[in-house]
Amino acid sequence: MLHEIHHPLLQHKLTALRDRRTGCKEFRELASEITLLLAYEALKEVAVDDCEIETPLTTMTGKKLRNDLVIVPVLRAGVGMLDGMLTLVPTARVGFVGMYRDPETKEPVEYYCKLPENLVHPLAIVIDPMLATGGSLAATVDLLKRSGMDQVLVISILAAPEGVAVMTERHPDVPVYTAAVDERLNDHKYIVPGLGDAGDRLYGTK
Repeated sequence: MLHEIHHPLLQHKLTALRDRRTGCKEFRELASEITLLLAYEALKEVAVDDCEIETPLTTMTGKKLRNDLVIVPVLRAGVGMLDGMLTLVPTARVGFVGMYRDPETKEPVEYYCKLPENLVHPLAIVIDPMLATGGSLAATVDLLKRSGMDQVLVISILAAPEGVAVMTERHPDVPVYTAAVDERLNDHKYIVPGLGDAGDRLYGTK
């Protein structure tokens, strides 16, 4: 289930993020701001329960989240979206998943996984700036479902049609929220027009 968000402010920030002249500091700030805007849309339908509280004036029935929210950045670039998520939902718990692509088989291989325990009706929110081939994200969702997290959604800043197709085929029940679906992947599996290597631009490693 693809959700492409076209909010004008989001698109303005995405254009600045794509610009090759944008430095690390501004890139990190923009990635965080874009993540917050995407997460706001992605969580609009999250389940709530009634709860009774007292205001300074009277008692009332309010709302509280039904699910434990678990934010799962895919290492390393997904960590660049974590601050934006925690700004919106500071009570969320955080897990981490590391994947790399085997150079021979081209299949994703898990090299790290640390997830919170003792969760109540968890909703896992996987964050990764780029949904490119879709292999790593699909494998991450596989892992989360095996761990007992039946409710999963994905937030990516950019997506390629190829990655969207993989997620739709392997996890048709998982909503994917993105600011843009770009044209294609190039021969090096980079999204075109894209924004380059998100990890390198976040952390200044190139």
